[in-house]
Amino acid sequence: MPKVSIVIPAYNAMDYLPQAVESVLQQTFSDFELLIIDDGSLDEIRQWAAQIQTTEPRLQLISQTNQGVAAARNTGIFLAKGEYIAFLDADDFWEHTKLEKQVAYLENNASVGLLDTWLTLTDEQGRPSGKVTTSEAEGNVWRQIIQSNLLNCGSTPLVRRCCFDTAGKFDRSLRFGEDWDMWVRIAARYSFAVLKEPLVFYRQHSKNTSKKFYEILPDLSKVVEKNFKDASPTDLYLKRRAYGRINLYIAWKALESKDTQAATYFAKQALFYYPQLGVSESYIRLILVVLGKRLLGEKGYGKLRKLAWDFPKKAIQSSSFK
Repeated sequence: MPKVSIVIPAYNAMDYLPQAVESVLQQTFSDFELLIIDDGSLDEIRQWAAQIQTTEPRLQLISQTNQGVAAARNTGIFLAKGEYIAFLDADDFWEHTKLEKQVAYLENNASVGLLDTWLTLTDEQGRPSGKVTTSEAEGNVWRQIIQSNLLNCGSTPLVRRCCFDTAGKFDRSLRFGEDWDMWVRIAARYSFAVLKEPLVFYRQHSKNTSKKFYEILPDLSKVVEKNFKDASPTDLYLKRRAYGRINLYIAWKALESKDTQAATYFAKQALFYYPQLGVSESYIRLILVVLGKRLLGEKGYGKLRKLAWDFPKKAIQSSSFK
């Protein structure tokens, strides 16, 4: 049996999938199976995978009707034979030592159920931007992760198979936040840890920026409600904090869609639920960006932001731009 099962959900992903798969096949840790779940793709994924399989027996392509990323991951979990399960989104890719370092850690830390890593942001072509996104999800993190998703990307964690046997599978009814819901349920039962180095490349492109930000709220609200259903009464105060952080997250999504009016509305909702967010870095940056865009317009703000980034690093090392 392979030590690790790697699950890649894929839907019309051939623009990026070859690089994701190449990063897996070049891992320094080789005791794995690679399950690509073709979720009803209309591209040439089957022909492409057949060519790879002639020389790579560890790769399997499983095709199903289009059911969404949660169902695709569940198919991978059901078929997985490994002691550990890793997920890789088709548009992301890994550092070559990711699995080796994560497996070694879990082998020596039996109490940890999920091991996260940091990640490097890239542009659409996969070129690293130089920006590293960190995570501090360590120990008993349920009270932190129920407020906001501490894992920056679904391609980072390595999870013990037993976690899914205990916590269940991904919620297929969720179109947004299905990964957050899964991590919350695992965190209620298992300890988390982080390898504090960037071992995953997260590709930023137009397709992974949701334009339908209004549709996010119902699903994320469902995650909160279902996970507080059996929560201790002493933890119920965290529920309003969770709703505050959800609204702040959606405010940023609205801003990405260039809707400053909606961004302002959701920012106000964030403060309604959790007033202390008003002094957070994320909230203050959001308000400054909204004001900048209203005063200068999209083009004027874009020029100002570019000028700021063109200054020497020493002059901007203490600044942060979204």
